Amino acid sequence: MKTIKGPALFLAQFAGDEAPFNSWDAITRWAADCGYAGVQVPSWDGRLIDLGKAAQSRDYCDEFRGVAERNGVTVTELSTHLQGQLVAVHPAYDTAFDGFADASVHNDPAARQVWAVDQVKMALTASRNLGLTAMASFSGALAWPFVYPWPQRPAGLVETAFDELARRWRPILDHAEEMGVDICYEIHPGEDLHDGITYEMFLERVGGHDRARMLYDPSHYILQALDYLDNIDIYHDRIGMFHVKDAELNPTGRQGVYGGYQSWADRAGRFRSPGDGQVDFGAVFSKLTQYDFDGWAVVEWECALKHPEDGAREGAAFVRDHIIRVTEKAFDDFAGAGTDEAANRRMLGLG
Repeated sequence: MKTIKGPALFLAQFAGDEAPFNSWDAITRWAADCGYAGVQVPSWDGRLIDLGKAAQSRDYCDEFRGVAERNGVTVTELSTHLQGQLVAVHPAYDTAFDGFADASVHNDPAARQVWAVDQVKMALTASRNLGLTAMASFSGALAWPFVYPWPQRPAGLVETAFDELARRWRPILDHAEEMGVDICYEIHPGEDLHDGITYEMFLERVGGHDRARMLYDPSHYILQALDYLDNIDIYHDRIGMFHVKDAELNPTGRQGVYGGYQSWADRAGRFRSPGDGQVDFGAVFSKLTQYDFDGWAVVEWECALKHPEDGAREGAAFVRDHIIRVTEKAFDDFAGAGTDEAANRRMLGLG
């Protein structure tokens, strides 16, 4: 067995225009002060990283990583959640998602998609230059507006959507193979890869690609009423990344999983800081340890109630308390009698 690394913090929810969240040097010092040993980096945020330089220059990457290490944290992974979302966008979301892209491709879905693919590939190259072996992303979605089977879906609609999704991602996955970096898709509502079945549909279409991995985040399974522990049993060999995020689902006679268009604070299902929701993280950490997951436990802070800085500091301690330092011996070794093959045969009555 292997010991999970951590705690680490996903910086996307904290980067901003105010110190200490507005520069790479300051935010890494702040993360270390909160108790983190690693940080996951949003590759789209120019306040923290120049993705173009990172893809082109190992010297830049050495300097980037060196700043973090001098401040007491390791760079765990890059994230391309926003760019990955734009690899596949249904027209219903064009306006909403334009803000994720460079202004030069706004109002031009075809150009935006080309831009997004280039961004994801650059982040894979940058990951290699940084010495990383995994990258977080979203799959994007073409079929999401049809997730509920009413009105009745035309025959072949979903299959066509997944065929196209795989066609777009296959060259990116091949580039990931060249770079030696896994793409860990966060299994997430709003993406075509939003549960185990949809992940399997995609995986089949990309030929079981070795680089098509999962980012496991139990909060998204709580909100879907999906068995998040059984999910580890089923997909442990594909889980390449782990977000520590909590959630709660408290259905009433007035609303349930869909939330009635309410704000996050007023939904039956809402995200919470680690330990404040319904995820049994003791069981999650135990199962991941049992299956030799040796990646990072990364806090992704999202909470409808708690202040983010409080959530960040509490999250570091929470992860540290849940990481299981694996044993190097069996608990009953003290009672071992010692034996050999001859003794074994005698015990079995084999002479």
